[in-house]
Parts: sequence; C-alpha cells; structure tokens
Amino acid sequence: MEPQRLQKWLAFCGYGSRRACEQLIQQGRVQVNGIPATLGMKIDPQRDEITVDGKRVQPPKQLVYLMLNKPRGYTTTRRDPHATRTVMDLLKDAPSNVFPVGRLDTDSEGLLLFTNDGEFANRLLHPRYKLPKTYRVWVRGKPSESALRRLREGVELEDGATAPAVVKLLRSDKEQSLLEMVLREGRKRQIRRMCAAVGHPVLRLIRVAIGDLQLPRDLPPGKWRALTPEEVAGLRK
Repeated sequence: MEPQRLQKWLAFCGYGSRRACEQLIQQGRVQVNGIPATLGMKIDPQRDEITVDGKRVQPPKQLVYLMLNKPRGYTTTRRDPHATRTVMDLLKDAPSNVFPVGRLDTDSEGLLLFTNDGEFANRLLHPRYKLPKTYRVWVRGKPSESALRRLREGVELEDGATAPAVVKLLRSDKEQSLLEMVLREGRKRQIRRMCAAVGHPVLRLIRVAIGDLQLPRDLPPGKWRALTPEEVAGLRK
C-alpha cells in the first residue's frame, strides 16, 4: 500500500470527514508509532501503528450508509458532555463507528446521513461540489416580495453575504408562512439567520432532501434505515 496522508487514512477508517480528522490531529489525539502526529504527515498503514485516544485505528470491515429522520431536541454530534441528547442515542442498534455527515441544529428536523466512509462524507460536504439541500421552513408572518428576493439573491450576515438560493413561498396565512428553500452552502444556523435578517424568524425547519435523495414519508421521526446501493450511487454523482 502506498504511503498516504494521515487525515485521509483516518477518514477512510471512519473517524469523520477529512476536516474532522484534521481537528483530531490538531487536538493531539492521534499518535503514529507512539509519537504525536502532525497535520499533513504521511503514513504507511501496513507498517505504522496509528492510534486515536490510545485505541489502534483499524480500517472498516464494511462500509455503512444510513439515513435518519432526525427529531427536534437532539444534538448532531458523536459525543458532547454538554448535550442532553445526541443523534447517536437514536442509532444504538445501528452498525458501530458511523458518524453524522454534516449537521442539523438541535431544534431542526429531517434528513441526516451517517456513514463510516470518510471519502464519501468528504465528497458530500466539500464546497466544491455544491450539493443542494432542500428544506421546508415555517416562518412567522408573510414575507414580502422584497424579503423573498433578498433570500434568493443573498442576505448580508455577520460572516458575509449568503450565496444565491432557490426560495418558494408555498403557502401562508396571517400568522405564519411555509417556504421551500434550496441551499448549496452550509453555514452554522444559516437558514435561521437568513430568515431573521429579513424579519421572519423560523418557527420550524425540516430538511427534506440532500441532492436527489428525498426524506421518505414512511420513515418516522427518530427512526433510521440503510441507504440502498442506488441511493448511495446517486449521492456519489
């Protein structure tokens, strides 16, 4: 086996996306042959002993791809001592060593993917691929055409203007409106901040699709299932 970058090997072994694996290295949690690892170093998986938190890294015996219908109130993380409940609590009977691909806010719901395939996760998360994600968003009040145009063209936030988005007003009454929003970027709490910036705070947010993969109507909140080979192939495209 050819030498390869340490973070790429960790991602392949199911420790998260490449960015997450870089963070593990920077936090000093990774050692190579008993020596603290450095970012960008190359390793020989067949000869070098790589450990994370003292446990030897082993390549996955089988690649796993799952979808979860995330309910409100669960934090998207593998572990967090400050979180009351995490999405991993819902996957106790799932194959071990999977991690969430991206995140949904604690108060958000809907389609969330899990895998132990770091390269797959990296492809879905990398900004280069601009994978569209579709949301149903209930907001307070009825947005004006001007507010909808701002959402579509870009809203100035504290971390810069948002990229153009597809925004449709599906229905509304005096108290609230339902929007469909399709984004190709994924900043922290982005939709909530965008809607608040135009004067219509989010009441409820559900992710209903990632690329062409739809959240199945027969998958109840809190339940998961494996992706079909066709669904995995579709996401890889």
